[in-house]
Amino acid sequence: MSLKEVLKEEPHMGYMLANEAIVRAALEADVKVAAFYPGSPQTEILDTFDRVSHYRDDIVVEIAANEKVALETAAGAAFVGLRGFTSMKSVGGNVASDTLYSLAYTGVKGGLVVVIADDPYAHSSQSEQDGRWFGYTAYLPMLEPSNPQEAYEMVKKAFELSEKYGSVILVRTTTRVNHQSGLVKVGKLERTPFDKLSWKENRRSYATVGSLARKFKAELLEKIAKMKEDPEFLALNRVEYFDGKEVKAVKPEEAKGIGIITSGVAYSYVLESLQKLGGEAYVLKLSVLNPIPEKLIGDFIEGLEKVVVVEELTPYIEGFVRQIAKERNPNIEIIGKKSGHFLEMLEYNVPIVIKVLAEVLGRELPFDYEGHFKKMWELAKLAPPRMPTFCAGCPHRATFWALRRAMGNIENYYLANDIGCYSMLALEHIGWTDSLLAMGASLGIAHGVQHSAQERVVAVVGDSTFFHAALPGIVNAIRNNSKMTLIILDNAVTAMTGQQAHPGSPKKVNPYEKRIDIESVLRGLGVEKIVVVDSFQARKNIGKLREALKYDGLSVVISRGDCALYHFREYRRAGGKIIPYFVDKDACERAYNCIRDFGCPAIVVDETDLKAKILPEVCVGCGVCAQLCPHNAIHSTAILYGGEDKPYVTIEDYRELEQIMLRRGGQ
Repeated sequence: MSLKEVLKEEPHMGYMLANEAIVRAALEADVKVAAFYPGSPQTEILDTFDRVSHYRDDIVVEIAANEKVALETAAGAAFVGLRGFTSMKSVGGNVASDTLYSLAYTGVKGGLVVVIADDPYAHSSQSEQDGRWFGYTAYLPMLEPSNPQEAYEMVKKAFELSEKYGSVILVRTTTRVNHQSGLVKVGKLERTPFDKLSWKENRRSYATVGSLARKFKAELLEKIAKMKEDPEFLALNRVEYFDGKEVKAVKPEEAKGIGIITSGVAYSYVLESLQKLGGEAYVLKLSVLNPIPEKLIGDFIEGLEKVVVVEELTPYIEGFVRQIAKERNPNIEIIGKKSGHFLEMLEYNVPIVIKVLAEVLGRELPFDYEGHFKKMWELAKLAPPRMPTFCAGCPHRATFWALRRAMGNIENYYLANDIGCYSMLALEHIGWTDSLLAMGASLGIAHGVQHSAQERVVAVVGDSTFFHAALPGIVNAIRNNSKMTLIILDNAVTAMTGQQAHPGSPKKVNPYEKRIDIESVLRGLGVEKIVVVDSFQARKNIGKLREALKYDGLSVVISRGDCALYHFREYRRAGGKIIPYFVDKDACERAYNCIRDFGCPAIVVDETDLKAKILPEVCVGCGVCAQLCPHNAIHSTAILYGGEDKPYVTIEDYRELEQIMLRRGGQ
């Protein structure tokens, strides 16, 4: 979907990513302040809002230091009376939860909607966290859409419900919903000018402590009880009957025989499975996860013999169904995770769901899914493994190459890794990580290890993580005279999630943003040993890193080098030309340092002579490989034209230049 469609004022039908549909809904709801920290699978929400802010002056959009600050920024607007919005991935919800639980008590004046995106299968997360428990334990209403259209409708409705009850409204999504695309029917975009409100006229207390907290808790329980009976909440859930061909709405008490209770993307899997099976079943599709509609569930299961609960991750809905069944239908057979039919891990799909439904409905599977997957995995074994790796020109590869050589025997060190592109160090093909838990956790873990282990401790964080969650750990390390080395990978942006800006980034979302210098922050905190290096001067950095590792105290190395994707995109926009490197075949002695030790995806073994070869379509010309070649066999193609100010070397030119160099004997 183009930005033009997102901002189109008249009602229309647009092809949208669910994340884009969420943005459109918030814009139609006249949200005024939106703040975020990037994290898949909800990053496109941030990116779309960012782009929107360049074309409209009726909204403030910020990329905050972390999810907690983002939530607080949106909440501050809602306290005054404007509408606020934020979204975060599931583990980001952990960071924001301290404030979230208090906001449940205080409530808000303007609408405040928070999207929490779970990541079953841990595609881009360190855990398969189930965010549904945030709503339940915080006594906050939570909605869950199944597709882009519902995502649009529920977010828009959430702002109305938020102001009706003076409550934060949570909208829970999952990866397969966030990244789902489809036709979405949207309404008219009618926005008002951004006008600040008078706090004096809207003043009320949002403080919660002691007796105030107890008072708020009582009010919160009353509020949730009212929501259970509210027709606006109940209408978001629906009961359907599938007759083998089509779906029709029915009343819950009409359900007989076999029923299915589901929510989110699992609902789509259920419908597709029933269509393939030609099976008949009653389906309760829950869109309100908190407060759970207990009466609706009870009415639905009362006349059933069997009920199948289809939900990813923890048995959240199933637990309520089992509890309600004790009173409404104690003889019902409940099929779900507790019965062993579904796992509490990974994400579901049609083959997983249809297998259980075929068994329950007594139907033959329409396709041999197990046989298909068995053949697929057998064929997959024939393909070479393709593990994640750093991009060509990534500054992290150069930094870690130098760090490993500075360490010598890495068994003499403990490496506390962190969350970012550099997390790939923990993967099996590298395996160079002793701990990797959460953003900023490397500092606290490293400090504890330096108290306990004989080996020197090294902690690693990125520049975005530095501002997000590492500062408290650094303060603690300074205060307690920690003896360890901190490596800060300063690559200018929050690279892993799409090169978004952060407080230390030269990139800006708003013109009023100020860049915060990491080195100045460290000196202000009292760090005495700071070493700043150019990431791409890998060989020169070995000695500097070795000096930092030997320092008797807290030493910090700031390795500066822009993210390759960010840098070269901006470089090309500015008219810059990429000058790739090449291997002088006469000089190459097959040492393979460039392949074995460095691992750049632009460097491969040439099958014709088993020597190294650089792929010009992948190489970005960072030149690090030339530094580590022991035979000086790698050079920039610019030397063939007498300097880097000569015309851009195309891939076709490069192929010809390889032959020229062979004829010149590598001179």
